[in-house]
Amino acid sequence: MGTTPVMTTTLRPAGPLQQSTDGRKSRTYDVCVNSRPVGRIQLATHPAFGARVAEILDLRIDERDRRRGRGTVAALAAEEVARGWGCASIELKVLGDAPGALALATALGYVERNRNMSKALPPEPPALPEGVRARPMTDAEFTDWVAHGTESYARDWIERGVPEAEARAKAERDYTRALPERTATPGVRLSVLTEADTPVGTLWLAERDGGTFLYDVEVAEEHRGRGHGRSLMLLAEEQSLAAGRTRIGLNVFAGNTPALRLYESLGYEVDAYFLYKQLL
Repeated sequence: MGTTPVMTTTLRPAGPLQQSTDGRKSRTYDVCVNSRPVGRIQLATHPAFGARVAEILDLRIDERDRRRGRGTVAALAAEEVARGWGCASIELKVLGDAPGALALATALGYVERNRNMSKALPPEPPALPEGVRARPMTDAEFTDWVAHGTESYARDWIERGVPEAEARAKAERDYTRALPERTATPGVRLSVLTEADTPVGTLWLAERDGGTFLYDVEVAEEHRGRGHGRSLMLLAEEQSLAAGRTRIGLNVFAGNTPALRLYESLGYEVDAYFLYKQLL
């Protein structure tokens, strides 16, 4: 009477551990079943959050070995490697058109932190509501705006599991790199939305990857609930079209339901989800 062979899935290093001068680690592993390679996984420490955060850069299982739990075991094995590196959390990216991968990550305990969305721009620019206008942000306004934005951006990361020191360092670094010349930074457009000459919101657009990326949109708290968020989004489309762009993208943090509903109502679709899981 025969017995069913035991199928053991393991990770086998496909190359040496890479370690940079700043302490960042990375390594690629073959996913093996009884020593037979069936896929590959790449693991690294995070370039923005440091050595305590790992990220799965790539996880691929060969077509003939899919739907057998190989990816699940490989992901769990990668978590053990990350723990061995001293990481307290691990992150991964799932493409918007991969619902199976998203379901797997969720089943393994990963939680969405943010998502990238985009849309193709219409051939004609949309019209702003009557009485609503836009003007460039002044250099004086920039000082208060960037201080508020940096703090808010850091808080978004802190509330989603990133240690405060790392979150604040990332926020300062990202704003400094993105706006080195303040309002005069090439490829950047900073605008103030007004209604009856009263500032009601701000918009930050920048050229990226051949399109436009909406880095920040915010309605002043005392002017919320009056449709200005939609007006700012329409302004973003208008300015993008004027710059000759055909696509616009953005990032939205998980839990920001009003913003997500607005983006979906305007035709934005998910390009990628970014998820994380605590390890320690």
